[in-house]
Amino acid sequence: MSRRVVGLAVPVLAALLGFEASATTLTQNLSWTINRSGTSTKYRVVAYGDSIYAGYYGSLSRVAKRAAPTVDGEYLSKLWNADIEVVRRAKSGAVASDIFNNKIVAERSYMQSSSTRVVTFEMCGNDGLQARSNFGGQSGTCNYGPLDTALSNCTAYSAAAMQYINANAYAGTRLKVITNLYYPGFDSDNALSKCTDSGTGQKVNKRAVFLPYIARMNWRACYLANAYGFQCADSFAQYMAADYDSNGDGLVDSEAIRYVQGESEDAYVAKLMTTYYATLRDANGKLLTPSASADYIQSDNTHGSYTGSTIWIGLIGGSGSGSAAPDYSDAQIVGGKNPVWNLYGHERMGWALSVYNPATP
Repeated sequence: MSRRVVGLAVPVLAALLGFEASATTLTQNLSWTINRSGTSTKYRVVAYGDSIYAGYYGSLSRVAKRAAPTVDGEYLSKLWNADIEVVRRAKSGAVASDIFNNKIVAERSYMQSSSTRVVTFEMCGNDGLQARSNFGGQSGTCNYGPLDTALSNCTAYSAAAMQYINANAYAGTRLKVITNLYYPGFDSDNALSKCTDSGTGQKVNKRAVFLPYIARMNWRACYLANAYGFQCADSFAQYMAADYDSNGDGLVDSEAIRYVQGESEDAYVAKLMTTYYATLRDANGKLLTPSASADYIQSDNTHGSYTGSTIWIGLIGGSGSGSAAPDYSDAQIVGGKNPVWNLYGHERMGWALSVYNPATP
């Protein structure tokens, strides 16, 4: 698979440029500057994505200020002693092709600014959600085709995005990083399908069907990241297992399930489906310790939880902007972690991005 993916990725950019997604989407952009006292130097973080990076929380008109890229921006402000402008160019509901064509390509100027130091993206969540919805509504014989298409499109557009960012981002960009997928609805998907498998004639467990597809999307995101000079923030590992050793094997669960460079795709899938399957948990009940948990998912059972204020972007989507001092002081950020780094989904994802931040701009 390694040779096949890289071989496909070389010509894929030109082939995908004209493709448009047809699903309903909502533009939700935000440019937010973290104004640090005592400095006028400003660097830029550019984040392309769907509702996750948009900071969607159910509103057409407002977004969460502290979505993951902005959380990372605050860590950067302290690390670099600089103001950080976080530019989030996002389309809620958009599939990977739409984000690639209409955000990364069409809005490339944002990452071409000479102040750009970080470019990050995430793009496959809606491909997976739409394929899951299709499968969940099927009756008769199960058709796995839409799931296969989602996996294929995720792979192709992730590669195309990395190629395009490498070719177009400002030459002084210090960090390029992709975020992979957590699994919203992990518990609710633990139910039988309405359709029957053609081979067994039996209904199938939906989670047993969907988890390998998410695992393959995530392995390929991280594998391609390594191939194209990106980092990979493993949100699946951050969200979907406990932050302690629950099974007594000597490994913290969230570390045990993370992507490891060099492991094969099949080995990674087996790790999640077999070896550590019993340690996986729905992110609504993320275990921090044996006696403490946090809810990483909002009440819609899809989007990451957040803390702090929301920002107006337009009556029915659009773009917003603003600036303010950091929400957390330098004294509150200890060991690269703010006081709520593990209490909300967006905070955890933003911290996962921040571990790759270079020491200097």
